[in-house]
Amino acid sequence: MEHVLGGGDAFVLLPTGGGKSLCYQIPSIVREGVGLVVSPLIALMDDQVGALRQHGVRASAWHSGLSAKDAYRLERELEEGKIEIVYVSPERLFSDRFRELAPRLKLSVVAIDEAHCVSHWGHDFRPEYLQLGELGKLFPGVPRMALTATADIPTREEILDKLGLRQAKVFVRSFARPNLNLRIGSKNEPRKQLLEFIRREHNGESGIVYRQSRAEVEKTAEFLKAQGVRAIPYHAGLTPNVRREAQQSFLRDEGVVVVATIAFGMGIDKPDVRFVAHLDLPRSIEAYVQETGRAGRDGLPSDGWMVYGFQDIAVARSMIQNSEAPEERKRVELAKLNQLLGLCETAQCREQSVLTYFGESGAKPCGRCDNCAEPPVTWDGTQAAQKALSAVARTGERFGASHLVDILLGEATEKVVKFTHDKLPTFGVGKDIPKTEWMAIFRQLASLDLVGVNLAEHGQVVLTPGSWEVLRGKRTVALRRMEPKVRRKVAKVLTGDQPADPGLFQSLRALRRELALEQGVPPFVVFSDKSLLDMVRIRPSDELEFSQVHGVGGTKARRYGEKFLEAIRAG
Repeated sequence: MEHVLGGGDAFVLLPTGGGKSLCYQIPSIVREGVGLVVSPLIALMDDQVGALRQHGVRASAWHSGLSAKDAYRLERELEEGKIEIVYVSPERLFSDRFRELAPRLKLSVVAIDEAHCVSHWGHDFRPEYLQLGELGKLFPGVPRMALTATADIPTREEILDKLGLRQAKVFVRSFARPNLNLRIGSKNEPRKQLLEFIRREHNGESGIVYRQSRAEVEKTAEFLKAQGVRAIPYHAGLTPNVRREAQQSFLRDEGVVVVATIAFGMGIDKPDVRFVAHLDLPRSIEAYVQETGRAGRDGLPSDGWMVYGFQDIAVARSMIQNSEAPEERKRVELAKLNQLLGLCETAQCREQSVLTYFGESGAKPCGRCDNCAEPPVTWDGTQAAQKALSAVARTGERFGASHLVDILLGEATEKVVKFTHDKLPTFGVGKDIPKTEWMAIFRQLASLDLVGVNLAEHGQVVLTPGSWEVLRGKRTVALRRMEPKVRRKVAKVLTGDQPADPGLFQSLRALRRELALEQGVPPFVVFSDKSLLDMVRIRPSDELEFSQVHGVGGTKARRYGEKFLEAIRAG
């Protein structure tokens, strides 16, 4: 902020919930003129504007959702200097109408939010972002900022190039999220696994569940609803009205679980999302961090939970290889997928692995992720891998993993007998390893690119160049032992994350909900859960003490102090 207040350009890389918005909001208010914020989604703009207005800031958004009358009024207010911050979509920014207005505007700062959208190598490329490099010419002398939550080093370099910010000062903060617990496990019955996770750890709390296909979104949402979970689907195949209603329900109601494709999320500024679950593999570590980062923006303990299986790896690789993207892009995307699989199968601390990926060295184990809470056992799986690969080779690379496991276990199924695979030397050589372990071995071999899968031929497992290195004894294979675990409760990482007086906390939530409904805003715009917890802890007795509560300040103390103080006294 100090750098931008002094007129400098900046590239800001902070984790989700790390305060990126403040970096441009404060300079926009302090410097003379209006702050121009480029944002990709209407929902994100409207949420930010609503939150700023709660704090007494004169903020507006200019996007396609405005009526002609409202757009005209906003133009006049901008020219007259009555607006402190205006959010604009990239499409609106380069419209003829805005270009005509631009010379008459005095800007304090230009901020490009979600700047990773400009990069072809990022996880959410948006072609319209490529024009944003022109902003330096359109508004010469105005400090510019590019901000994002996830970008590896190549993506950062492309952002700086495309936006003409090579002279900008770069600010990078650690990606460590001390309130976020990362867990990655094997996919068995994913919908049932998800239900057990929600019931055990997040019953009645808000969360996001990511699925790869629209069909799986629908099936998962219906399954959860049938089990009493307040779940709603969201994907691009739904009508705009249905999507809008789903998003509004998620933002305004408590305890809603959205099951969605990746079409949902970037515009969500909801601080009390307690978990993000992946039932399919994301595209990269950047995508994984961006998506899981939507949990726990308020700093309270939250979970990033994922399960994946052998077929997921096959589908992910096939989608990249069969896409129409240039070969260079395919290579990059396959490399990113392999790095994600490395994170999934690592025996090291999950957070430590993520930080290393983003260029942070020397990080210590987080003590919260599944690998820290219950360190996995690794073993020399070279011989087991050779048995599995031999089964693939001896069956002509024409069968799926389940059939190959039957052969290794010596199970004379109808299919095994039909193809005389019970006569192979590999029949029964793996009886010492349970079936679930064999499936995990095949999944790990796929993650290590030691086997491939031909999806066009019903999931046939095929050999790769690496397979032959293992079979010829030129390469060893370390595997994770898939032992049944009794989940050990991870210690809470923050103090004050549970209300000292649950009854008072619920009373304050009810009051917050009532005030939010009156104003037509999400409850968290009034106060976050963290603020309510602080009220229960501090028990303020007057407006001055109330203004010291987390997230309150003078404007909100004057607006809400009397009602909340009354509720606290009654409690």
